[in-house]
Amino acid sequence: MMKRLYVFYLPILALLLGSCAVRYQTAPFHPDTSILDYSDNDLWAILPDDPPPVFDSFGIDEVKNPVDVFFVYPTILDDKKDRRWNASVRDTVHLNEVLNSTIKYQASAWYGLGKMYAPFYRQAHIRSFRQEFKQHGGDAALDYAYQDVKRAFEYYLNNHNNGRPILLASHSQGTVHAARLLQDFFDGKPLQNQLVAAYLVGIGIPKDAFANIPLMEQPDQTGGFVSWNTYKKGKLPKRYDYWYKGKTTTNPVTWDGQLSSNFSDHKGVLYSDLNIYPQSLEVTVNDGMLWVSLPKIPKRFWMSFVSNYHFADINLFWEDIRQNTQLRIETFLEKN
Repeated sequence: MMKRLYVFYLPILALLLGSCAVRYQTAPFHPDTSILDYSDNDLWAILPDDPPPVFDSFGIDEVKNPVDVFFVYPTILDDKKDRRWNASVRDTVHLNEVLNSTIKYQASAWYGLGKMYAPFYRQAHIRSFRQEFKQHGGDAALDYAYQDVKRAFEYYLNNHNNGRPILLASHSQGTVHAARLLQDFFDGKPLQNQLVAAYLVGIGIPKDAFANIPLMEQPDQTGGFVSWNTYKKGKLPKRYDYWYKGKTTTNPVTWDGQLSSNFSDHKGVLYSDLNIYPQSLEVTVNDGMLWVSLPKIPKRFWMSFVSNYHFADINLFWEDIRQNTQLRIETFLEKN
């Protein structure tokens, strides 16, 4: 895991100059025992009839397909000085940061392709993923966050879905929760028949994570999942064996199991100016890790200092994801 950055521009400088010497501060895990009522529209970052203003600049047409997209966003709560284990869904500063980062630059990859839903939830602080904190609040904080996501998904099923096909999309901590949704609601259960696809991005997914939901290995395959984690070509993270080695990895340019792809294959990076930059990447799959070249984008100089492209797992392939999602939706609808 790393400090979250969901758009290419000078925040990368903050990553490079960040205070690595500051240790995580924490407190005992004492969760708020209240249960969130997702009939309250304020608890949703995205609802089909009330899309957030951050999407206005994209000029995306209204919903094209009779499907639903359920998006679970990644970790925003990452200040080392923040002692909380879980975010508050009444913290307007936190919620605005969610909307103006991951919702704007990540969820937008699927916006307009179906009716979109994305709940706010009391997500776990990023320290929850660190081994030294797991037994001292980390695992409990992640489970606490999942209970919100699960409750939101149950509300969505009971009040909005009406039997429509479902596409799941997520990043990082959101993928931890989305994978649990697949296990609890879809895997070997009747709802699996409604699953178009799951884009489980930014966390290593074991090859045996699901009993009945396969890794999709063709660009038009449906009813399964895709997953990848992005790093600078030739580099590996310190805990590569723990987080990535042996995990499922999709090439999100070809979508067909190819271990490499060329600049000419790449559909486009979403940059901070909201422009799409095609033919910007070469991609190589390396045992659980997606290696990519230095992107051909403005101010790419800053990217040369960064090896971990986790913050850009979706941005780098924004247009590739969008086109592939449309293909899978069309295929699913034709078959069903």
